[in-house]
Amino acid sequence: MNAEDRIARAEKALEAQFRAVDEVALYNQEKVLAAFRKEQIALRHFNPSTGYGYGDEGREVLGRVYADAFGAERAIVSPALLSGTHTLTVALFGVLRPGDRILFLTGMPYDTIRGVIWGKGNGSLADFGVTYDILPLTAAGKVDFEAAKRVLCQTEYRMVYIQRSRGYDLRDAFTVSEIGEMCAFVRKEGFSGCIFVDNCYGEFVETKEPAEAGADLIAGSLIKNPGGGIAPTGGYIAGKEQYIRMCENRLTAPSVGAEIGSYASGYRLLFEGFFLAPHVVAQALKGGLLIGKCMEDLGFENFPATNRPLADITRAIRFNTERELTDFIQSVQDVSPVDSFVRLEAWDMPGYDDKVIMAAGAFVEGASIELSADAPIREPYTAYFQGGLTYEHCKLACKAILRKLL
Repeated sequence: MNAEDRIARAEKALEAQFRAVDEVALYNQEKVLAAFRKEQIALRHFNPSTGYGYGDEGREVLGRVYADAFGAERAIVSPALLSGTHTLTVALFGVLRPGDRILFLTGMPYDTIRGVIWGKGNGSLADFGVTYDILPLTAAGKVDFEAAKRVLCQTEYRMVYIQRSRGYDLRDAFTVSEIGEMCAFVRKEGFSGCIFVDNCYGEFVETKEPAEAGADLIAGSLIKNPGGGIAPTGGYIAGKEQYIRMCENRLTAPSVGAEIGSYASGYRLLFEGFFLAPHVVAQALKGGLLIGKCMEDLGFENFPATNRPLADITRAIRFNTERELTDFIQSVQDVSPVDSFVRLEAWDMPGYDDKVIMAAGAFVEGASIELSADAPIREPYTAYFQGGLTYEHCKLACKAILRKLL
């Protein structure tokens, strides 16, 4: 069977999942549109600002739009948040103080955040006297609630940290319902501090966000889901006002908080990207389902399996050999609109423990809402696929991948 026939068969099998994705996109599009209308977005909100940015109406209203759409009391949306890792770091340093302790409820955090937590002599939280416990997940990739109950009874924590996406672990991402269960559980056990969710890759995948399920803070990158593929940079932090105020003071300075912050490029792409995000996320989800189904049909294991609920835009695909892995990653680069001619090599990326190979032929550098794939060079050989601004592009990538693997 050739690549085209395999794709046609997969599309037929995925019809119900595609309909469900489209229904979520319609719901979320209405939610975002309602936020734009509520805040009475006008052309003046797209204007650039300079210097201190006092009275920057675009900055202020953009934060309110995010808060409205994500069910939060307040939100920071800023081009000064340089990446997902930087955004998470601002939130961590905003809320935590020397002597505080964090519980990582969902296992080992993502590679690039580890140096932020326990790095030595690099300005990490550990350098400032913040300590932590990491609760391993069960063999099934779920929270070990019995173990969590024991540590919550024995230790006073300032923050419970939940990572929604899988990172480089072979588990399913956590659904908003599962995150809600985690939030309710730790509150029942008497935890009164900040529940913080790394929401990267999860925005608009479901009809609710973690801030609507009990989380006090959520954070993510604008060059992932909420930027809709056109935001050039930035990040967001949303949640309870008391914690957002603390994060604002860390982003700028305790004496000025959210009163300053300019952006000479203007805010149109940040507004427009957020408006487009529900549709773009749906395109990425359907593209990931298609590639996942075709890989399953060839015998390659997926996380999540294509009959499992979707909780983020990433898909882990396990290969038998390093060659199969690198062929898959290279195929994604080959069909990229930018740098399609590049031959990929694994390299020592900052913040990672292993060499990483990454396909990222994107219009916005490093944008993982655009078609991309990456993998640490270690066993089990697993590619992490995400993004796709259009389903059609994902379909073309799938054809190229199948042709190479077949």
